[in-house]
Amino acid sequence: MPGPSDPSLTESILAMCEDLGFALAGIADARPSDRRAELLEWLAEGKHGEMGYLEEHAELRADPAGVLENAKSAILVADLYATRDNNLDPALKPGEGRIARYCRGRDYHTVLKKRLMKLADRFRAEQPTADFRVFTDTAPVMERELALRAGLGWIGKHTLLIHPKVGSYFLLGGILTTMELTPPESQTIETDHCGSCTRCIDACPTDAITPYSVDARRCISYLTIEHRSPIDPDLQSRMGDWIFGCDVCQEVCPHNSPKPEPPMGNPANPAYRAERDRFDLLDVIGWTEDDRRAAFRGSAMKRAKLGMMQRNASIALNNNPPGPI
Repeated sequence: MPGPSDPSLTESILAMCEDLGFALAGIADARPSDRRAELLEWLAEGKHGEMGYLEEHAELRADPAGVLENAKSAILVADLYATRDNNLDPALKPGEGRIARYCRGRDYHTVLKKRLMKLADRFRAEQPTADFRVFTDTAPVMERELALRAGLGWIGKHTLLIHPKVGSYFLLGGILTTMELTPPESQTIETDHCGSCTRCIDACPTDAITPYSVDARRCISYLTIEHRSPIDPDLQSRMGDWIFGCDVCQEVCPHNSPKPEPPMGNPANPAYRAERDRFDLLDVIGWTEDDRRAAFRGSAMKRAKLGMMQRNASIALNNNPPGPI
């Protein structure tokens, strides 16, 4: 096998990522975060809301070596769950509630991690002296910053990663390694293309977004997924018909708009093909625990507790009531 810094090794790794259907892949160095101060300031202002784990693991999150000792490099991948060609949903009927695109198909934790583990196992067999650690959003790693370094896109004003041709409907994951990998010559850091655009900021129903920052305490995705206690009445009327997540800031982004040329690279991963994009709100309010488990089997939504979903459905029902019977 070539040595750890041999460019042919990197090319082989990226080819394996492509073979496994990832829309994008790249190599990043695993130095400590350049945004540690910003993270700590955001936490100090309480913008993480009830996500105490972010504060608890802040220092660990700011340095990949805390997740894998002597980490030198990271292999980053993006898994497409939707494309700019299906950026708009059919109109909801009265009494229905929407769910975010990323959770309409199979649980991305399983789909993404399974292939990353397959990659890591192959690397271990070929590089027995190196260590590897797979990560998705369940590990304390700043994936978006690493993905930026790996050339997968730039961090937009809504804080999500955007690729100029693929858009932003993708999930990030990767592998930390003690190998010192050399990025391919073709890999470059994507410049910020947001320019003077403020569509995501202007469209956010709860005014959660300021340029390159999101106050989770106002974000619909946070409120419907992470926030366990009652939701501020002033925000409830602005949450619309969303009951799990929110896609508004991505729907209005010009880089997710349909374009004449076909999407670059692989189509959306069929594992994320939508099994449903909405729920009947009265049904959700009447769910038992068994009903919730059956509805969320194999879905990333299963982390939402019954009481949370019924709370979300009640709010959405007030905003999108059913028509007369």
